[in-house]
Amino acid sequence: MTRPQLGRPVVVAGRRTPIGTSGHALAAVDVVGLAAPVLAAVAGAVAALGRPIDDVILGNCLGPGGDIARVAALAAGLGQNVPGVTVDRQCGSGLDAVLQAAARVRAGDAELVLAGGAESASSAPWRFWPPSGPDGSDRNDGPRRYTRAPFAPSGFPDPDMGQAADAVAAELGIDRAEQDRYAARSHALSFAAVAAGRFTAELVPLPQLGADQRPRPGLDERRLGRLRPSFSPDGTATAGNSCGVSDGAAALAVTTEAAARAAGLPYLRIVGSAVAAGRPDRPGLAPAPAVRRLLDRTGIAVADLAAVEITEAFASVVLATTRELGLDESRVCAEGGAIGLGHPWGASGTILLLRLMSRLLDPAAAGSAGSGLGLATCAIGGGQGLAMVLAHPEA
Repeated sequence: MTRPQLGRPVVVAGRRTPIGTSGHALAAVDVVGLAAPVLAAVAGAVAALGRPIDDVILGNCLGPGGDIARVAALAAGLGQNVPGVTVDRQCGSGLDAVLQAAARVRAGDAELVLAGGAESASSAPWRFWPPSGPDGSDRNDGPRRYTRAPFAPSGFPDPDMGQAADAVAAELGIDRAEQDRYAARSHALSFAAVAAGRFTAELVPLPQLGADQRPRPGLDERRLGRLRPSFSPDGTATAGNSCGVSDGAAALAVTTEAAARAAGLPYLRIVGSAVAAGRPDRPGLAPAPAVRRLLDRTGIAVADLAAVEITEAFASVVLATTRELGLDESRVCAEGGAIGLGHPWGASGTILLLRLMSRLLDPAAAGSAGSGLGLATCAIGGGQGLAMVLAHPEA
């Protein structure tokens, strides 16, 4: 009996679509239409591995349902023998897809998995509770539309993400000025990165959009300070210091270090990952315990992290995480993030890893110096946090 060969998992060949603002350039492209070109591009980039694709794992939050990964794999021309599975950990789905792929490679159950995420907020279907209601109670007002599934069951507070971000800011004393300062930084860094062509190599241009749509110059603290609160009259989260609702897809390949080295592909090692959970109404507090759990398992110190990527759903969430962990802000999202680029929910976790690949593998990238260790982490609706550490081969 031949035993499977265990392998140390690595990420290679990250690609993504340009990120489009919901309802604009990519509004007519559904989630499969976003994911398929990216999967095809990644598959082509790893052809040198000389291995079949064992599986495709994609994260998605608000798509049409069904197995988007399998449908997108077929649409990408990967062949009918390539399977696919779709995962949903809300806006951490794209990172969880890579976590699952790494676990399979590490266990010897796969040698090559394409993993990532996709979201078309523009084409997300309308959802309705039936007339009887989700709890079986009788109503006479017909079907009732809802915009998201519950983050928590009855008996738990279940605020929308913006309201939860406002609450975190209030509890931790993160004022509006601090959020606008961070947001101005994100907008400036994102625009500068786009203008410098920092993202060009990873983009898969689409006929409808060839470059990221959201970044624009001049969004400084003064202009951001004029915006009204978006989620509650006395809140501090605004359209300027929060992410943009967006469309986009991203994917990469997870394989063994031995295979990537033999094929001559640039790669980063997946050192480890961790998930954590806390109050379902305070998702912005969840990344810190996930990161602590991961660092404890791996023996890595916060000071060892040369590059950090946090999903910038809200400035208050990033600031809460950096404050709680004692992160050096200059190492956080040094090429901008979701505030400046947009937040295609199911894809954003994978985009964090693309940012780390850029920063750790390219000597010219911001945050490329130091230990060669990079952290990706995100806050997730329902009070969950997810974290992953990547390492340069020489680290």
